[in-house]
Amino acid sequence: MSSHADHHEEHCPVARSVDVVGDRWALLIVRDAFDGIRRFGDFQRNLSVSKNILADRLRKLVDANILEMQAASDGTSYQEYVLTETGLGLFPLVVALRQWGEAHLFKRGEKHSVLIDTDTGKPVAYMAPISRDGSHLNPARTLVRKVK
Repeated sequence: MSSHADHHEEHCPVARSVDVVGDRWALLIVRDAFDGIRRFGDFQRNLSVSKNILADRLRKLVDANILEMQAASDGTSYQEYVLTETGLGLFPLVVALRQWGEAHLFKRGEKHSVLIDTDTGKPVAYMAPISRDGSHLNPARTLVRKVK
């Protein structure tokens, strides 16, 4: 995923996160896992990625505790890749990337997949950072406190 040797030396949470999931294939594997894909062959067919790249990214995601391997849910001898609690925590990131892409990478009226809230049957509301008092935050209202 990253050539950065030891992300634990990095003080920036964004940099550490990118070291783990900042690769195209890693993020698409996580996206597919949220969509219910669990088996190596299904990831490969859906992503059209080479077996060696897929095997490498799956191993790194398992090593990072984002995915775990489990016996197949259908009782066969296959192994499945399942999101861990850590992996499930990536859901807001995947939604934010989706919503940014919808807003900036599609022409008006151009068709694309839509994330639906299964309780309401409607598209998921736009996600934005909010302050502790519930007001929307923009970059001008935030700062990063650097490690000294």
